[in-house]
Amino acid sequence: MAERQQELGGISGDGSGGNGGNEENAVALLMRQHGEIRNLFDEVEATEGDARRDAFHRLVRLLAVHETAEEEVIHPYARRSIDGGEAVVEDRLAEEKKAKETLKDMEDMDPDSPEFMPRLAALRHDVESHARAEERYEFIQISRNTEPERLRTMAKALRAAEATAPTRPHPGAETAAENLAVGPLAAVADRARDAVRKVMGGH
Repeated sequence: MAERQQELGGISGDGSGGNGGNEENAVALLMRQHGEIRNLFDEVEATEGDARRDAFHRLVRLLAVHETAEEEVIHPYARRSIDGGEAVVEDRLAEEKKAKETLKDMEDMDPDSPEFMPRLAALRHDVESHARAEERYEFIQISRNTEPERLRTMAKALRAAEATAPTRPHPGAETAAENLAVGPLAAVADRARDAVRKVMGGH
């Protein structure tokens, strides 16, 4: 991880990209969330009963928020702004789909059932493999080729998208993107898109 953070321009601390700023930029924000996701997997694995159930719900929420923000801000930018962007994003979307399918299978599962932990291990493998691929193929290019002010603006857009994402897991929705057309999440997606466009100024 230390080597990857160096590759990403030393942004894992204050998020300034080594340019003296103190605002968290987009890549730093997403890298921090990847760490939070790993920590929540650890918590689910280390607990039982209601504590495990609560930790898993928080994990699902964070995954939903994280993917919503990426789908609204990072992937569209990467498609048009990095080398081979279309292929890079399509590969990431395929990885996300696999993780969504695993998570969907776990929705109604009792966290204390014998089947839960093997499924959780499969989910963790998919999610962490996806995160490593994002960091290697998407985040590094964005960090290297994007002006610091643009990265800070993207971070504001990410936070705007996150603010519109569900604060609790929605029954039947493993991520926000999976269930955009159902119930209140359609309105959440609309608000996220509006918030992103306002921050990004239509770029």
